[in-house]
Amino acid sequence: MKVLEGQLLAQGQKIGIVASRFNDFIVSHLVAGAEDCFVRHGGNTEDLTLAFVPGAFEIPLIAQKMAESGKFDAVVCVGAIIRGATPHFDMVANESAKGIAAASMKSGIPVTNGILTTDSIEQAVERAGTKAGNKGADAMISAIEMINLAKQF
Repeated sequence: MKVLEGQLLAQGQKIGIVASRFNDFIVSHLVAGAEDCFVRHGGNTEDLTLAFVPGAFEIPLIAQKMAESGKFDAVVCVGAIIRGATPHFDMVANESAKGIAAASMKSGIPVTNGILTTDSIEQAVERAGTKAGNKGADAMISAIEMINLAKQF
């Protein structure tokens, strides 16, 4: 059986990052985690482009534009949606996830989802670099691996 896997080597890759400004006190840590992960895997920070959008709902549009631009090998999406007292949380979380998946399928390049969807600020903090790791870094590692895997087809 032939087994295909993507290597975790970012050298020469060009990656766009789309980050929401809403909940920036969390998202800034996700961006930092993504950047650190890229560099640790051989990437050069000059090969990263960061685009800020107002909130998580706006991420898919810019992710799709970046993905279709031909300038990037992958796009990493980071944001933080923290549950409040209204159903707004569910709508934003669902639509941003659907939009990110659609951007990847439409463009044919990896568009990874590092958007936190948590019930509390404490859970968000845990996923932005403390107890539960850094989901920005996790989204970047997925992008690096997927770029290298996709090259094998």
